Amino acid sequence: MWRRLSEADRWILRRVTASKPRPVTDVLPRLGRAANYSRLWWGTSAALAVSGNRRARRAALRGMVSIGVASVAANVVSKRAVRRPRPSLEHTPIARRLSRAPITTSFPSGHSASAAAFATGVALEWPALAAPVGAVAAGVAASRVVTGVHYPSDVLAGTAIGLGAGLLTLWWWPRTTPGPARAKQVQAIASQTGEGVVVIVNGSAGSADGAVLNALRKRLPDAEVVEPEPQDDLPGVFADAARRARVLGVAGGDGTINLAAKTAADQGVPLLVIPAGTLNHFARDLGVENADQAVSALQEGSAIEVDLGSAGDEVFVNTCSTGLYTDLVRYRDKWERRLGKWPAMLVGLVHVLRRAKPQELLVNGRRRTVWMMFAGNGRYLPTGFAPTSRPELDDGLLDIRIVDAESPFARTRVMLAVLTGTLRWAKPYEGTTAGEIDVHSPGGSLRLTLDGEYKPIAPEARIGKRPRALTVYRLGDS
Repeated sequence: MWRRLSEADRWILRRVTASKPRPVTDVLPRLGRAANYSRLWWGTSAALAVSGNRRARRAALRGMVSIGVASVAANVVSKRAVRRPRPSLEHTPIARRLSRAPITTSFPSGHSASAAAFATGVALEWPALAAPVGAVAAGVAASRVVTGVHYPSDVLAGTAIGLGAGLLTLWWWPRTTPGPARAKQVQAIASQTGEGVVVIVNGSAGSADGAVLNALRKRLPDAEVVEPEPQDDLPGVFADAARRARVLGVAGGDGTINLAAKTAADQGVPLLVIPAGTLNHFARDLGVENADQAVSALQEGSAIEVDLGSAGDEVFVNTCSTGLYTDLVRYRDKWERRLGKWPAMLVGLVHVLRRAKPQELLVNGRRRTVWMMFAGNGRYLPTGFAPTSRPELDDGLLDIRIVDAESPFARTRVMLAVLTGTLRWAKPYEGTTAGEIDVHSPGGSLRLTLDGEYKPIAPEARIGKRPRALTVYRLGDS
């Protein structure tokens, strides 16, 4: 079989090197040279990263991580194990030969592995780029045969390694679930011009700038827009607005939306969410990407009913946590825009675990020593330490995740499990769903992070759900 494969390799190689179409003789060799040392992929990654598009940044990062995995597998492991000599260049036209012949062994093709890995990583995050990036990657792979430095089987093996490397990243870095989370669609108050709408714009939020205000005033000229001053009592501002509004609007980040959601639910008015924060987790799950989408939903009266999480007298639209997760959220939020959510979470985990101390809690009456306790408003995916998105906003469940500190070497085991993507099976980790959970802090006030905002509350709290307590605008499914 090996002899027949070698004969087929040589026959295909001779046919390819004897071909004379212009794309073969001109374009492919240049494309292959551009991919030396992954320069082509570094340049593409940089272009995606500076585009300002979140999906593009994630695609760029996953592509480069995939290259790192593929390079180790192809150039360090496989080449040393197989040690196949390079093809003879006697049949390759001089014009196509590389100026500097590779000195490494032939099997597999490292260029092909990197090209396939990058294309796979990008396609996993942004399928619309699969065809163009895949075509360039295929050209790079083909160039290795055209220039006579690899047999076709080298290229096929390298491509398979690259594809596997890209898919392997899903093991520890899951994709964000495409599309908005599901929830019951309802008809709410429709307002074409903003009559009866009071919108609170938090100017200190990450992106609550003039563009948001201009969009509101242009499309909702009759809406009342309130811009609180930094010294104003924000809860009081929201409560006052909700009393005179038929629709309460908010432009801000998750912390501001948390306050608006509690006020709107308590006053029984629908909520108009305009994403204007740094990360906008709730708006992303909601499926509202910008002010125009929010206003269009208001004008159509299109809304959904969503659950609110509760912790004592407080609420949360996304997550509630205590222990090291409180510090981890702050660290992740600081670096997420640069690194992406999961890499920032991973770096933050290493940073926080080195300095954190476990916390003593009573959980449903049972004394526990924990590194972290996390409660999500709805079931989050994936399981493990880096919840990314949730499929439903009205499932009536809390997503409970606890990292126990009592097991031997728990901190080290958790860190290794996160690095290898196996936390869900690690003994210190517990994951379940529940309708409510009672938590008591014997050492004093319970230190919680609610939707990214740190809030100490009473030592005893019941963390639970307020099913479909909030009506919030979003465009209907079409």
